[in-house]
Amino acid sequence: MVSILTNSSAIAALQTLRSLTSHLDETQQNISSGLRIGEASDNAAYWSIATTMRSDNKSLSAVHDALGLSAAIIDTAYAGLNSVIDILGEFSAKLVASKQDGVDKGKVQKELDQLKQAVTGIANSASFNGQNWLKTDLSDIFDPNVTRTSLVASTTRNGAGDFATQMLDFSLADVSLFNSTGGGLLQRDPRDVNTIGGIRSFDPDPSYDATPYIQESGEDGWMFPVSAGPRYAGFSFDFPAKDGLDFSVPGAEIQFDLILDQEASNPYGSTGTTGNLQEIPGPFSPGVPFTGITITKADVDASLGVSVGGIVKTNTEFAKVLNDKLNTLGASVSADGIMPDPTNDKRYIHDPEHMAIWSLELHGPGSYIEIANLTTTNIGTGGLVEKSRYGQRGSGTVLGFESFQLGKVGDTEEGVRVDFKFSINGQPATSHSFDRAYVNTLLNRDDGRVETADDMVTLLKSLLDADWKLVIEAASPNEIIIKSDPDFDRETGYGSSLAFSNIRVNIEPIPSLNFLSIDVAEHPESVDAYITYMNTATQRIIDGTSSLGALRSRVDRQTDFVQSLMDANTSGIGTLVDADMNHESTRLKALQVQQQLSIQALQIANSQQQSILQLFN
Repeated sequence: MVSILTNSSAIAALQTLRSLTSHLDETQQNISSGLRIGEASDNAAYWSIATTMRSDNKSLSAVHDALGLSAAIIDTAYAGLNSVIDILGEFSAKLVASKQDGVDKGKVQKELDQLKQAVTGIANSASFNGQNWLKTDLSDIFDPNVTRTSLVASTTRNGAGDFATQMLDFSLADVSLFNSTGGGLLQRDPRDVNTIGGIRSFDPDPSYDATPYIQESGEDGWMFPVSAGPRYAGFSFDFPAKDGLDFSVPGAEIQFDLILDQEASNPYGSTGTTGNLQEIPGPFSPGVPFTGITITKADVDASLGVSVGGIVKTNTEFAKVLNDKLNTLGASVSADGIMPDPTNDKRYIHDPEHMAIWSLELHGPGSYIEIANLTTTNIGTGGLVEKSRYGQRGSGTVLGFESFQLGKVGDTEEGVRVDFKFSINGQPATSHSFDRAYVNTLLNRDDGRVETADDMVTLLKSLLDADWKLVIEAASPNEIIIKSDPDFDRETGYGSSLAFSNIRVNIEPIPSLNFLSIDVAEHPESVDAYITYMNTATQRIIDGTSSLGALRSRVDRQTDFVQSLMDANTSGIGTLVDADMNHESTRLKALQVQQQLSIQALQIANSQQQSILQLFN
């Protein structure tokens, strides 16, 4: 049907042209912006994701910059520590050189002072952007909450959309050379527990079970456990080495009584803590008497052989004769003394006169020996004298108390830990330990400090009472008595002993002096201690430098990861919203052709209407 009012063909052509124009505008917009989804209206979900990821990428870019700043701070500290290690090597070499005889230690000290200034100069200047990790101002360098420094590492967004920043944590205690409150790598460690309240002592040359230790004065030696050994009943006498003893004279004999192992409470009347240690309750054993002990030519020949003809020439021979008589009774005699060599050919030689006699303690817990009613016929005494001697209790000692503090170690409450063993009278030792948390709970404190002798008594009782019957009490602010309970233990002499042993502190060895206080001119006797200290301090700095190296590697890896993450985010955003330019350009050309065809179709549709109108002309 043909109508002069409605041109259906033109309308259809016009609609097609409008649609093509809309698509053409859209395609041209995509090409000009490069985006397939440029607004929320294009695709709300994809637009939201892309917008969020672009925001995250900006944060990651900031993290990337922050990691670069962190790397610079680490590199500054690392360079400083490396330089200090070199200087400390030179410092140690000069200490070794100062041991050479004839070296002017005053001049060496001037060189050492210059090296000290070089170290402090490095520590002062190792700063980047106001941050100095080598010279710190930390209130407590052993509190991880105080020493922790955090470096920005990354940002994350979880499934719920929550945003968070990830940090790299590092402890400045690992690298600080000098800290305002102490504890730096070149400073004395304030966590030093010293004698641990008196259960160990300092000695320049102990004989056993010792921990290397350098005092603040520079004197080196060891901390070794306190013990109280046996103090037996015995006395000495001098054999007449020039004259000897001649039992070949008719009727020659020595006769005496021997009393062994009687008991007494505090037999020497000691007062104070010593008297306290020696007291035991009664009743007391009177000991065992052996009367009428006689030594004749027959005894000498039986001990030394008939070839001697009853003549005793040396103290060693006399000791053998006496031992053959007395050992089975419960006493022993020796002639093992030494004396300086008067000819200087040897350092020491056998002492030809000195002899000693003591109880073997075979008759109960007492320790006592007495020679009484000594008589001789046609011969001298051989130096043997009427004399007596009590042994003393060794199952007690006095601890010289000094306050101490168990510091922090890491981020746990346990802190510094002390382990030790304890034994009485040679019985199997028991193991014990305590740490900062234990002390705080026991003494109701929060600083790990054992402040008074009473505190130490409380601590020792809590550790030892379950295994031993002891008396532990504060005799004064500076003295603590610890002994076996005399109501249960009466042993004296050989049978009595008390010993702390195997004392270990989990943070030792630690620096117990300051690098800047080293002075070979003022303390030439401490050079060996200084060398030992330098080895320990240098190793700590090497460990700190290693920690920085590990941190730098981690920062580098994190930097690479952040860059990769940014690239991945950018690629992901492009996949979601970027326009495919090949597709869009091809589509543009197609739409332009379709647009031309639509225009021509519209012209044709309009031309048909013009032909109809000509019928009315």
